[in-house]
Amino acid sequence: MQFSQSAKAPPTPAPTTVTRYRWVICSLLFFATTINYIDRQILSLIKPILDEQLHWSNEQFGLVNSAFQGAYGIGLMAFGWFVDRFGTKLGYSVSIVAWSVAAISHALVASLGGFISARIFLGLGEGGNFPSAIKAVALWFPKKERALATSIFNSGTNVGAIIAPALVPAIALNWGWHWAFIIAGIAGFAWLFLWIPFYNVPDKIKSLSPAERELILSDKDEAAGNAAQKPSWTSLLKHRQTWSFVVAKFMTDPIWWFFLIWLPDYFKKTRNLDIKKSWVHLVTIYTIITVLSILGGWITGHLTRRGWSVTRSRKTGMFVFACCVVPILAVTKAGDWPAVLLIGLAGAAHQAWSANLYTTVSDMFPKNAIASVIGIGGLAGAAGGMIFPIYCGKMLDRFIAAGNVTGGYALLFSICAFAYLVTFVFHHLLAPRFEPAKLQAGNN
Repeated sequence: MQFSQSAKAPPTPAPTTVTRYRWVICSLLFFATTINYIDRQILSLIKPILDEQLHWSNEQFGLVNSAFQGAYGIGLMAFGWFVDRFGTKLGYSVSIVAWSVAAISHALVASLGGFISARIFLGLGEGGNFPSAIKAVALWFPKKERALATSIFNSGTNVGAIIAPALVPAIALNWGWHWAFIIAGIAGFAWLFLWIPFYNVPDKIKSLSPAERELILSDKDEAAGNAAQKPSWTSLLKHRQTWSFVVAKFMTDPIWWFFLIWLPDYFKKTRNLDIKKSWVHLVTIYTIITVLSILGGWITGHLTRRGWSVTRSRKTGMFVFACCVVPILAVTKAGDWPAVLLIGLAGAAHQAWSANLYTTVSDMFPKNAIASVIGIGGLAGAAGGMIFPIYCGKMLDRFIAAGNVTGGYALLFSICAFAYLVTFVFHHLLAPRFEPAKLQAGNN
């Protein structure tokens, strides 16, 4: 009997390189959302300049913002369908081209009617941001990481609100307010040079490692079942899960819009801090919001990794965030910097709430329905955001006429304080558990 000279040892497997390309995608979503919110903030920041040129009332200013909200809601619905039908890459590209052109168009108007038209154009274009971004997160992240990824890209709303008051007043005062809109539009076009070459679905990214691809696709229950179905809007509205998102967006989105639209005016009218002085307070507020809101997104993911169910971790987080808004009741009686801390805490709680609320959609719906549900809920949020600025403007005009503008803001902050706790109750009744909805295919 002959034996081989020596038995060869089995080859040592090459070490697996775990890439992190999904975080590159998250960073692209973050930068787009930052640009999106810089565009939105410009008008409220140059309001003192336009007050002198247009001589509009608070109610008329609220009407201009409501025009944006109405168009934004329509844009959300339209882009929700478009993104589910044609994909995130094309949907986001069309959206940012539209809103960048719209931003630049503001520089060409000089009347109330002109600003209403420009805001409608901007709202229609910006409607593609969140349906595209939330769907991209669902495509690129497993459930346990989605709240954190959503919090990170959603913090672009805060960073945009930090950058805008730091730069826009200086640009407007030195170069003219028109240039603030032009530069914001140019930034949107610049983003496309990153988005187009770097973004695609995971299966088409060659540099993605097998280990990262396996992590992204680790939610086996999600991949099964409804993958091939194309649900219609009508079929989506038959599910309580859809209405849980719709109602929550309608009731809480207006609060965030109140912060974005009215805070510069609040500091000027009640604390005699014009934009040259209050920008420091605004930047501090949104810095606080940025840091704490990301922490809020991390917490629910951390609880999930510790063995909590998705339902338990999300609901615990959302209840805590709702409670964190209540102290804003005291804001009008606090000093300038304590008021900054109270508003910062409330804003951070909203953003953490919002990030988890968005994530519940991907918890309950298949990936080919996510953008549509986000669009439907976004329309509801825009409707609430359309109504609330008009109410705020009328209320403030009435209190100003009575010589008590601080009392008007106290009433509005009281509404903000309890909106989230009330919403939490409705949301829980409509979706006691974040279970996958059983959808039927259909045509819109």
